[in-house]
Amino acid sequence: MLLPVVQTINSYLSNYVLVFLLVGAGLFFTIRTGGIQFRRFGEGLSRMFSGFSLRGGKQEGGISSFQALATAVAAQVGTGNIVGACGAIIVGGPGAIFWMWLIAILGMATNYAEAVLAQKTRVVDADGSVHGGPAYYITTAFTGRLGRFLAGFFAIAIILALGFMGCMVQSNSIAETMNNAFHIPTWIIGLVVVVLAGFVFLGGIQRLASVTEKIVPVMAIIYILCGIVVLIANWQNVGPAFALIFQSAFNPAAEVGGMTFGLIAALSQGAKRGLFSNEAGMGSTPHAHAMAKVSEPHEQGVIAMVGVFIDTIVVVSITALVVISTMFVGDGAFAQDYAAAVAGGLSKTNLAQAAFGTLLGAQGGNIFVAICLFMFAFSTILGWNLFAKLNVQYLFPKAGKKAVNVFSVVALMFIFLGSLASNELVWELADLFNQLMVLPNVIALVAMSGVVAAIAKEHKGTRRND
Repeated sequence: MLLPVVQTINSYLSNYVLVFLLVGAGLFFTIRTGGIQFRRFGEGLSRMFSGFSLRGGKQEGGISSFQALATAVAAQVGTGNIVGACGAIIVGGPGAIFWMWLIAILGMATNYAEAVLAQKTRVVDADGSVHGGPAYYITTAFTGRLGRFLAGFFAIAIILALGFMGCMVQSNSIAETMNNAFHIPTWIIGLVVVVLAGFVFLGGIQRLASVTEKIVPVMAIIYILCGIVVLIANWQNVGPAFALIFQSAFNPAAEVGGMTFGLIAALSQGAKRGLFSNEAGMGSTPHAHAMAKVSEPHEQGVIAMVGVFIDTIVVVSITALVVISTMFVGDGAFAQDYAAAVAGGLSKTNLAQAAFGTLLGAQGGNIFVAICLFMFAFSTILGWNLFAKLNVQYLFPKAGKKAVNVFSVVALMFIFLGSLASNELVWELADLFNQLMVLPNVIALVAMSGVVAAIAKEHKGTRRND
């Protein structure tokens, strides 16, 4: 009974609100910052590689800049890059990927603004602990009751979206793909995830940063390399796959296996899955960037942009091209008969496994994607739990550790329940609260755009040190 209600709300938000907010905010900050994502992308890469380390160690107050990026990317690169991208393609057609790309490119400027403001408004306690994120720049942008209301609304939304519903999505996807690959009961997978997550949760931000700085680079490299191997083996379909993405994005009558995808479906899926994937404008990753130890906000801003690029332009593109080149063109299952492919059991949860299976074999594809998705989704659970936890601390400053401990226990319960719940309902609830987070976050970003523009203006050129 709940599913159709949530779907109706989500359809209005994603079709009429989210598209305009994400694209509008991205365009707005691209203009206000003078195209910061194009001018300073090289600087972002340079800073990322100069700070690259798998053993950054503990920091006295906050975390290193690379650890902050790794934590942010851990949150960004999750089920949205595999299951979410597949879902966007199935519902909105291959053209949805184009809109995910566009939203990511524009979102890089939005993410720059988020990281800059998170650094600018963060609070450092006497013991060196750092607090920052949208709740802090929202109350800076709007003083008094309005600011407290918007910040409180955001904090509640992110706790529900990431701490509870979002982590259910991650554990749900882990359980389903592991079950497909190894036939392990989903409840057992759920218990394993709970134990591993609980161990990291107990170690605080330092243990989490230590884990993410190791797992994120390794998981990304393995997935990308294997995807490239599949594309090389299937090279004759890569060009047609690119063509189909652009054709379906701009031609509402573009057909794949007799199935017509509308422009609105492609746009809304691209926006919804794009938000869930790269999180630019959602207000999640600024929590990690606020804790980075940098000399000025701009430094973390350009690094934050790289996170969006890695998430969507690199990882999502690998998933999309592998799926479309093997399933939607040539003799692929969807190219032959879309309805029969769906009826035959191909869905967003196993489509990537089937696509990689064209090279690795059915079982090999199942195992590879299951392992990659486990690393992707588990790292996202860690990042999202941290972001939600920081907002629990914001809402209950006097309760302190007690409130965080209660939240952690409840969060672990949701992670376990996610391995058992209905996949569709879990995704719809996560989408709902993700979209609600965007509203107060974007409003505050726009209100403080003058601060962002001034900082970006100080770095007009394209060189790193000018």
